[in-house]
Amino acid sequence: MLKSLLVSDLTPKDEIEARIEKFREEMEREGIHFSIILQNVDLFYFTGTLQKGVLVISVDKDPVFFVQKGLVRAVHETPLAITPIRKDKDVKDVLTDRGILKGKGGMELDVLPVLVFERWKSILGYDRLMDISPFIKDLRLVKSAFEIKQVKKSGEIISHVFEKAKSVIKEGMREVDIAAILESEGRMHGHQGFLRMRGLNQEMMNIYITHGFSGTVVSGFDVPISGAGVTHAIAQGPSVNKVQRNIPLLIDYGGGYNGYITDETRAFVVGELKEIFIRAHEVAREIIEETMSFAKEGVNAPEIFRKALYRAKREKLEEYFMGYGEGKVGFIGHGLGLEINELPVITPRHDVVLKEGMVFAFEPKFIFPNEGAIGIEVDFIVRQNYLERVTDTPIDVVQVGAP
Repeated sequence: MLKSLLVSDLTPKDEIEARIEKFREEMEREGIHFSIILQNVDLFYFTGTLQKGVLVISVDKDPVFFVQKGLVRAVHETPLAITPIRKDKDVKDVLTDRGILKGKGGMELDVLPVLVFERWKSILGYDRLMDISPFIKDLRLVKSAFEIKQVKKSGEIISHVFEKAKSVIKEGMREVDIAAILESEGRMHGHQGFLRMRGLNQEMMNIYITHGFSGTVVSGFDVPISGAGVTHAIAQGPSVNKVQRNIPLLIDYGGGYNGYITDETRAFVVGELKEIFIRAHEVAREIIEETMSFAKEGVNAPEIFRKALYRAKREKLEEYFMGYGEGKVGFIGHGLGLEINELPVITPRHDVVLKEGMVFAFEPKFIFPNEGAIGIEVDFIVRQNYLERVTDTPIDVVQVGAP
């Protein structure tokens, strides 16, 4: 009965087992005897379900998956054996009986609040706990064939939305009205409804529509273009700004399928663009095409950023590249997966050598103060000898009609 309500595939047993085994290998290298997994996305990655529970991965014993609520659904969704519990404190007795609580332990300290961390130290009667989040993020960096399949299905939703946008955008429409229609389109094609980000105060809606001035509003979020939103309580996203002729409108849309996120941007216009926007968009296209001509497995991410920045400098657009003034960001791409801010980050600050199976969004964009923003974002899958596009939607500026 439950299966008939869902549109996506469950995570296969061999996929879950392979993930756990790779993580165990990393634990062994780091001298960690057991790991406590609590965060939703990590829990889903290692178990295949999001029901309320705790996963304990031991370096030398079978994993123990404690489920506190949603037991019937968890049994259906995970291939792991389940240990039902009524409260968190039941965990210690089971782990003690199985000889797991020894040596050095680990928890996801990048996402756990201090009170949660201290509570679990008290529950376990254990304080030899280190941060395992870097190992989890590194493990999730390279996607399996199953994950790539989910990413591509997520990309198909993006393609539907961009195609629908051609007939939706009209002069005089508000950004939020366009967003409402396109969000509906995505949902009807299987969008999961929201996106996930890792970290404190990291929030993300699945569609950003900016037009003219709204595309230049600087926010506290680490993105080149955030939009003004409809309230200072959210401070991002589409606003009540109305579409005018000859001004670019950007749709930055995040697909979401079976947990997996994609993220692409296209430019639209009613009428004709000013020369400055035409030139900047062409430079963004050239950056993408040049990146596709050389990037592949073995290329270092900072090299990708440096080449893109050089192109912007050569065209005398550096001042507006990836933000303006205090709104400028230090990256041109970010990893994708179960969270929208995964590794790799395409930045000059961190050496990350591309490996086959990595997935990242690449977004050369330009922001002109008091004028508007223009740019493109495409998603890539790293292959041994090339970058594979996730979607096949054209990256041209789309001209749309007046009412």
